[in-house]
Amino acid sequence: MSALPNRVVVAHPSALRKVVTPAKAGAALDPGPRVEDSRGGPGRDDEPRRRIQPPAWVARVLAMVLGLALFVVLWAFIAKFGRIPDPVAVFREAMKIFSDPFYRNGPNDQGIGWNVLTSLGRVGIGFGLAAAVGIPLGFLIGRFRFLSDMAAPIIALLKPVSPLAWLPIGLLVFKAANPAAIWVIFVCSLWPMIVNTAVGVRQIPQDYLNVARVLNLSEWKVFTKILLPAVLPYMLTGVRLSIGVAWLVIVAAEMLTGGVGIGFWVWDEWNNLKVDHILIAILVIGVVGLVLEQAMIFIARRFSHGVAT
Repeated sequence: MSALPNRVVVAHPSALRKVVTPAKAGAALDPGPRVEDSRGGPGRDDEPRRRIQPPAWVARVLAMVLGLALFVVLWAFIAKFGRIPDPVAVFREAMKIFSDPFYRNGPNDQGIGWNVLTSLGRVGIGFGLAAAVGIPLGFLIGRFRFLSDMAAPIIALLKPVSPLAWLPIGLLVFKAANPAAIWVIFVCSLWPMIVNTAVGVRQIPQDYLNVARVLNLSEWKVFTKILLPAVLPYMLTGVRLSIGVAWLVIVAAEMLTGGVGIGFWVWDEWNNLKVDHILIAILVIGVVGLVLEQAMIFIARRFSHGVAT
């Protein structure tokens, strides 16, 4: 009699399922194994570690500092092969100059502080006159098509002219260097304000003006309630461009007119072959220009409610 073959018992898949029995009332559930997180407290082993990101301004400041450092290193490297003073020598001379920036030894021998203030005064007068004339003209040119067609060839003809080309006209008319320099600032600051303000007026949707016409609003109401709020970002952009051009041009104008001013101070130091003083003046001009531009940007953001200008 042969032996019976071995039988293989296969369990039903339902029998392999884990049977979960409800916990009795009052019995504590097992929370599972507890692990210590990286800070020494209790946590889950599957919790991802959070990486603390530095603020965005830290990276920006670091990039600026790195850029300035590279600029100084490049300056020092070039100074070894040329006649330009190195940064250490310029810094020492700057300490002497800024120790007494407001001295007076005569009408043409004054400290760098007085020269900067004199140049800023000329820029302020010329820029203010340009704003008083250019902004209203921009509104009129943008508002009325006929005036825009009249002004278009004049602006296209005179806008590309170099600002210094207007200096002889100023000397001829005013017979003095100071008003001639202010005249140059006035002319070069005029065009950005006119053009940007006119462009802003043209960008206003025609539906707004149609509603104003239906409501029979006066031109003053249209200006104060519709035009001015919509054009303000464009107008402030023109103001910011104008102040930058004005500060750029006054230095060149003062080199030609003489007297007191940062431009004349640069030219006078060149005549005395003081290259380190020229480099100091260049840095001062850059810092003042940066402050003026940032001030205009702050005012633009303040009055345009964060609209990019």
